[in-house]
Amino acid sequence: MLRRIFLLLIAAGLAGLALYGWLTAVPAPLTLAAYTPNPANGETIFNAGGCSSCHAAPNQPDRTRLGGGLAIPSPFGTFYAPNISPDPDDGIGRWSEADFVNAVKRGISPAGTHLFPAFPYTSYAHATVQDVRDLFSYLKTLPKVSGKVRDHDLPFPFNIRRNIGVWKLLFFDGHLFIPDQSRPPSWNRGAYLVNSFGHCVECHSPRNFLGGIITSQRFAGGPDPEGEGWVPNITPKGIGEWSQQDIADYLENGVTPDGDSTGGSMVPVIKNTSRLSAADRSAIAEYLKTLPPVEGPKPPQKKKPEAG
Repeated sequence: MLRRIFLLLIAAGLAGLALYGWLTAVPAPLTLAAYTPNPANGETIFNAGGCSSCHAAPNQPDRTRLGGGLAIPSPFGTFYAPNISPDPDDGIGRWSEADFVNAVKRGISPAGTHLFPAFPYTSYAHATVQDVRDLFSYLKTLPKVSGKVRDHDLPFPFNIRRNIGVWKLLFFDGHLFIPDQSRPPSWNRGAYLVNSFGHCVECHSPRNFLGGIITSQRFAGGPDPEGEGWVPNITPKGIGEWSQQDIADYLENGVTPDGDSTGGSMVPVIKNTSRLSAADRSAIAEYLKTLPPVEGPKPPQKKKPEAG
């Protein structure tokens, strides 16, 4: 009897390991057809995606020196933005175009491991392969920056990359953006930028305890994913009094309709969106004005100073 129970436990354990292996497996990499990339469009994508906000080496003024190293705190530990300069040893200089597309759109490293979703491939997945290839061609024109970035500082079990396979099954929608034919081209351009490279939803939405975005409250604001402050609601429930031009102007100069200046993590975002064309900023604003109003989580009330 004991022997039978022991064998059943072994069988159950092996079945569990097999199921875990299947659920967390890394899919086969994409293969790419011939394509002539457009670095000029790649620069637009670079600005829309805010690549320099995370990947520019800290404490230096050149936003094109993508040596990485920025610490990105989270409830699961601290991530460090990698070097994505064309340096062949410390950056992505040895990556193929297919390596880059698989990383950006599918969260798969050239070594065949899952990338942590602190890198917002969950949004980039909705972008076209052509735009990702254009971005790669632009990155190759930027300065090579030497220097290895330290490993992420994550406790067990969050440091197990294989577990991200299960997370992807729960929260990763890899579908390409599909234009709404009932909307004008400008609206679709804004929807594409916001939901793909702009990855606005990644910061402007509350998350559950596993780090997945709460779908019913997309764009409704919430706690800053980096642990300090509050990210505002950008549906009409939060910025409904802003006009389309107000939003476009804010994306250019960081000044709100009431004359206040942006601060915190939006400062580098504005540095990027200010480099987009006026048409793209207007398209983003046009799309945001059509979002359904969503009531987001309430920010904590500020404590009143005690009377002295």
